Amino acid sequence: VKFKLICFDIDGVIFKDVNFWMELHKSFNTLEEGKILTEKYLHSDYPRLIEEVVVKLWKGRDAKPYFDLVNSLEYLPGVKQMFDYVKSKGFISALISASSLEVARRVQKDFGVDHIFANELIIKNNKVSGEFLWPLGAGKEKKAYIIMNLCNDLNISPKETIYIGDSDKDIEAFKEVGLSIAFNSSCKELKDIATYVVDSNDLSKVLHYLPK
Repeated sequence: VKFKLICFDIDGVIFKDVNFWMELHKSFNTLEEGKILTEKYLHSDYPRLIEEVVVKLWKGRDAKPYFDLVNSLEYLPGVKQMFDYVKSKGFISALISASSLEVARRVQKDFGVDHIFANELIIKNNKVSGEFLWPLGAGKEKKAYIIMNLCNDLNISPKETIYIGDSDKDIEAFKEVGLSIAFNSSCKELKDIATYVVDSNDLSKVLHYLPK
């Protein structure tokens, strides 16, 4: 198989392992409520989670802590080498993450990523507007769905796709692609179905398993 597309999760793969939305709860001092609501609704009623968090807890807040958080995230070692490789091989690149679209935009700007898919907290007049666009929701089957659609648009097969992820939210995506790498992951189920497992937080260690 000649691989043409390479896709990355963001939290824990491109940036040091943070759950972006939980970190944002910390920035907004809503962590306790955030934990309870996430536990309750993340995988059972995502629209309800948005309503409870984005509308009831965050709407009207100053957006500065949000942008500060986006800019404070630290890249993992090896990210630059990875994107140098992606460019040298002429791969199409994509970020597919339940993190924030602003975070994805930062990576896109720094490394020239072709396609980005993430959830978007809408900011208007420097305030959290209470609107939230969530093409990814909590991840899982939504990630697989986005990969299938992107491959369809690019006129390639999912089997010509490489996907690098680290959590249970990447399992469904792993099942669709031709080459999957569980990177720096503590999820046994993900590791069990991955083509390769890389137990390191240095993304350049993944290059060993990619086409030469």
